[in-house]
Amino acid sequence: MSNVVPLPDLAPLRDWFSSYCDSFRTSDLELQRNFDLKQEHTRNVCRDALLIAQGMGPRFEMLAEVAALCHDLGRFPQFRDYHTFKDSESLNHAHLSAQVMKQHHVLDFLPAEERGCIEVAVRMHNAFLVPEAIPAVTANLLRLLRDADKLDIWRVFIEYFNTPEAERASGAGLGFPDLPGCSAEPLAAVSAGRMVQLSALKSLNDFKLLQVSWIYDINYPATLRLIRERSVLEHFRAILPQDREVLDVLAQVGGYLEEKLRESAH
Repeated sequence: MSNVVPLPDLAPLRDWFSSYCDSFRTSDLELQRNFDLKQEHTRNVCRDALLIAQGMGPRFEMLAEVAALCHDLGRFPQFRDYHTFKDSESLNHAHLSAQVMKQHHVLDFLPAEERGCIEVAVRMHNAFLVPEAIPAVTANLLRLLRDADKLDIWRVFIEYFNTPEAERASGAGLGFPDLPGCSAEPLAAVSAGRMVQLSALKSLNDFKLLQVSWIYDINYPATLRLIRERSVLEHFRAILPQDREVLDVLAQVGGYLEEKLRESAH
């Protein structure tokens, strides 16, 4: 007798997610645009999670899709109740996502160990750094979810700036003012090879630099390849100020990306 546990059919979970999104439907166009943004984002994170997880085994790929599908469940009640995606002005959307998962029993079809693994990944996906001392499979899943999430947040943010203001999903900019230039603190962090802290931001341009700095926090070679394939840095270069110091840090991050790609190829 084989001890291999058959893979669960995820169709019921995907259907549940669609009906969950539908439960927030509203005639308020402003609200609905932000809900639609998060529904599309979740579907893209699922797609990217599976791209990154290729070759890691069918069971892990299944866990990656489940974690991706659940990671932003809290965004819907967050925006409905607070009209912002800024956690510091509302609540921690990742913790809320984990609560929604439990309330709706969406992981009941999985063994307890795998449920726990997904719960940690969802709850911690927005932490500044991956916590130490968590089991290897949980850490791998969390790192993969963070990579897939970043890949699509970059798309959302770049599209936001290429969309007429009247048609933008208002929540995507987190309410930062559109000021000229970039602040010294985010520039210094990127220049030092560090991720930018949200507390250091004063403007939308600073927020763009924070997103560029995420490249220092990428975990999987497949993600690095997708960053290059999708011209993420080039898109940010086009929407950032053309100041010498900004161009210098972008060149530095580009060099870091190429070095990591070379390392992963060996």
